[in-house]
Amino acid sequence: MSRDTGAAADALLATSLLDALDRLQEAYELGTDRLPQDELERLRGTLERAGARRSLSADHTVVGVFGPTGSGKSSLVNALSGTDAARVAARRPTTSEPLALVWGRRGSDELLDWLGVSQRVQLPEGAPLVAGSAAVAAQGTTAALRSMGAAVLVLDGYEGHEGHEGRQDRQDRLDRHEEHKTDAGRDGHDAQGTADPTAGRAQDAVRGLRGFFRWRRRPKAPAAPQAAAVVRTVAADDAPGLILLDLPDFDSTTLAHREIVQRLAGQVDVLLWVVDPQKYADAALHHGFLRGLATHEAVTIVALNQADRLGPQDLEAVTSSLKGILAGEGLSDVVVLPVSARTGDGVTGLAGAIRTLAESRAAATRRMAADAAHAAAELLPFAVEHPVARPSGGAITALSDELGSAAGVPVVVDAVRSAYRRDAHAVAGWPVTRWLAGLRPDPLRRLNLRRQDVAPDMRRSSLPQGQPAQRAKVDHALRVFGDASAGGAVEPWHTSIRDAARGPAADLTDALDSAVTGTDLETGRRAWWGIFGLLQWVAFAALAAGLAWLGVLAVLGFLQLPAIDVPRVEGFPLPTLLILGGVVTGILLGVVAALLARWGAARRASRVRRRLLASCSRVAHEVVMRPVEDEVERCNSFRTAVLAALQRT
Repeated sequence: MSRDTGAAADALLATSLLDALDRLQEAYELGTDRLPQDELERLRGTLERAGARRSLSADHTVVGVFGPTGSGKSSLVNALSGTDAARVAARRPTTSEPLALVWGRRGSDELLDWLGVSQRVQLPEGAPLVAGSAAVAAQGTTAALRSMGAAVLVLDGYEGHEGHEGRQDRQDRLDRHEEHKTDAGRDGHDAQGTADPTAGRAQDAVRGLRGFFRWRRRPKAPAAPQAAAVVRTVAADDAPGLILLDLPDFDSTTLAHREIVQRLAGQVDVLLWVVDPQKYADAALHHGFLRGLATHEAVTIVALNQADRLGPQDLEAVTSSLKGILAGEGLSDVVVLPVSARTGDGVTGLAGAIRTLAESRAAATRRMAADAAHAAAELLPFAVEHPVARPSGGAITALSDELGSAAGVPVVVDAVRSAYRRDAHAVAGWPVTRWLAGLRPDPLRRLNLRRQDVAPDMRRSSLPQGQPAQRAKVDHALRVFGDASAGGAVEPWHTSIRDAARGPAADLTDALDSAVTGTDLETGRRAWWGIFGLLQWVAFAALAAGLAWLGVLAVLGFLQLPAIDVPRVEGFPLPTLLILGGVVTGILLGVVAALLARWGAARRASRVRRRLLASCSRVAHEVVMRPVEDEVERCNSFRTAVLAALQRT
């Protein structure tokens, strides 16, 4: 891949990372109070680390060197840096707290403060960027670097796997290095007498590093086998920065050490795992760390140290075994580099891999992208496979009917029907018997539903909605609706949707009562009642007139007074006809009015029932369905956010 292509890919990764982090933030907000708390804590930690890392130096690449006790990671750090800054010891713990070797001062302090690393070694300006000093042949590399105009410093020793070189020994070798230079070299000429413009710069670098190496003193110890070390200085304003962290052993018996390792394993940009042939399959490494880093292949390096202790066949077998274990943990593309901090074998290749990551300045972005992918993958089990559908029309209708039944709609409808017939009989019934209607109680008034002098929102019915039977009906209706709405959802969304359906049960009773009392029950009179009432009074008047006429005739006959001629119709006396006509007409009008009242009552009851169910449906939508739909939408939005975060990482 060309440099331009790599830069374009890194820029695209950075853009995708921002989008993925936004999506994860959205998923975190949607999952709050829904997902398990430990999942939310891990996601929040990922977002906070990414936000903090993005605000710090983008020019530095932080490489954490992790390893178990005795793996030689501190020796390897020394070999990579060309220093003996990292403490090496044969007894545990070799490293008690993190040590940072820093290339490039600008911006590193804030980054190290965030990492919580207080021990820092600042390499001089122009110091090589992980040159892999112990692995490069001094003479050939020196000539090559000088041909490029770079200052070269030869350090003829480094700390071995076990034990360390004394400070005075290193100082003595630096002195011998200067004494063995040719006179021509001191005067600015090489061994052939040719003027060498870099010789003076090399001497300055020697003096600078000599002062740097005096940053601390340690007791002198037996010298380990030595190899030539070549350090290359790079003088460039835009040189990439690097922080190499020597960390405590992850299998340390000290709890504080393990906590430091676990914390920094989540913060560094590149994870360099140093293992040895004896502990490369240690469960503490694979189960505690590597198994959860399947998305971090791009920022993971595995170094098999102490490779010099194995023969070629054994080294190949151990390397293959380690690769197989890593592949089983999803890290099949991670490069395994056999190295030896003691002999320098393989250190050059490891240094080159670290240098490539540092020069790309993309390791931090790749690490954050890997963290985002890992976080999204952890959220995937909580995302539904397919979007959850909104509550169906059938479920909504069933809920409305159940709530209507619990709200007493059938009781109200029966009351409306009976009240209609009662009121119709009181107006259009036969006047002789209509007074009997007044003796029957008003069904609507008994339910406290006929009070016209009270505003609808202030009315309270006498329906038995608060009774245990009604509450049980409401709970059953909400439970059935919640189960139907949560179909296809996974936990925790299945439970949250059900809870959203059952949550407003306490407020539902009052809302249903208000819906019933606020519904128009059509308690007014009908026009035909008045017509029938008028006809009834006419018939009753005829009956009364006939009775009065006959009464007058009876009184005259009793008093033996002259009789009054009574008109006749077809031979029938008119008073008699009036009486008979009034009775028959009144009875017929009453029967017809009763039939019409029964028909009208049924129609009114049907209309009122529809209104009441519509009112209950509105209550169901506002009090029950809206929270459920919001929860379903929240579930689907969480799924969309998680999948989008996965796609962008």
